[in-house]
Amino acid sequence: MARMFGTDGVRGVAGSELTIELATKLGQAGAYVLTKEQEHQATIIVGCDTRISGGMLASALMAGICSVGANAIFVGVMPTPAIAYLTRKHKVDAGVVISASHNPMEFNGIKFFNGEGYKLSDELEDEIEALIRNNMKDVNLPIGSGVGKIDYRFDLRDEYVEFMKKCVPVDLTGMKIVVDCAEGAAHYTSVKTLKDLGADLVAIHTEPDGTNINANCGSTHMDELKARVVYENAAIGIAFDGDADRMLAVDEKGELVDGDQIMAICGTYMKQKGTLKKNTIVVTVMTNLGFSLMGEREGIHVEKTKVGDRYVLENMREHGYNIGGEQSGHVIFLDDNTTGDGLLSALHLLEVMVKTSILLTSYALQILFTESSTRLISAPLISIFSPMSRAHVRSIFESIKHLRFLYKLIII
Repeated sequence: MARMFGTDGVRGVAGSELTIELATKLGQAGAYVLTKEQEHQATIIVGCDTRISGGMLASALMAGICSVGANAIFVGVMPTPAIAYLTRKHKVDAGVVISASHNPMEFNGIKFFNGEGYKLSDELEDEIEALIRNNMKDVNLPIGSGVGKIDYRFDLRDEYVEFMKKCVPVDLTGMKIVVDCAEGAAHYTSVKTLKDLGADLVAIHTEPDGTNINANCGSTHMDELKARVVYENAAIGIAFDGDADRMLAVDEKGELVDGDQIMAICGTYMKQKGTLKKNTIVVTVMTNLGFSLMGEREGIHVEKTKVGDRYVLENMREHGYNIGGEQSGHVIFLDDNTTGDGLLSALHLLEVMVKTSILLTSYALQILFTESSTRLISAPLISIFSPMSRAHVRSIFESIKHLRFLYKLIII
């Protein structure tokens, strides 16, 4: 039997795979497991992204939460990292996000945070799943005044905005920025934060209708942002995914700046300031090969984990590191928040640009892709029996020769 929880909660097509029945059971079992040791009546914060199925699943989930005697606070549309922060700030017992991140709108997911704002361990997820598969055996459901209640606090999104500005109080006055909110959870919080900090902001894909999240926009579809940055003569473009836990950037020339480059830029700046704990950045085994060379050059230890932000976070917490992430743009600044946070990553990157007065394209090239860097490039396997023309083969080798001039290549 397949495990119910994946690498980032329970996900599936809303209504057929992730049904209202399953959402209710997840609310019941999750609330019971996460709060069974509490002597007080437990409270759980619930938020969602902009998918049309979010309200349906939130209602079912909160019904399950209340049915086991816990209270729910529904905060509405909110970035995933905002739920992690609010769970900690308000000292509630757990947080839940209803989102499928960068996936198409028909998908949705349910992800839990514990009271400290961290994703659940495999062991706790297994305990929740076992309870569901055993039909909540031995769990007594209260009646009357023992049933939980739902409170609605849509105003809490502004608390997250204020927290972001406090974490990175950078003055963005005069800086032209294009931000792509992916018709998702960042459409309010990112725009308000950047404007409050003084940015000359051009915001696109900020009108979610429940069906257009991630549709040819956001961090999985960067072409429009690249073109818009050049057209607007902006200093930088910022793209979020549907739940705003990751971010990719575009430099002033319209070129992509990925998670590796963002970590390298911010990590080296932190080292210069003396705030890079143990002079270490945590990445995964999929990180660009040039990253290790950057670390050697800058005196930064590069710690590698299995693929997945949860493994990055586990390593950071175990060893006391404060920055890590993935090439996809899921970057964790552990001094500020307990999970990947797209807006926080953007602010840290913008801070480096403001404090150093260096163009993003120059920084990205300096930090990671110098002549001493190594890049992994896939090319077609050429066989002597291939029907390719000699001209075609010659053009491939000419391209490789050109790349070898620009980079140190490993030819496999």
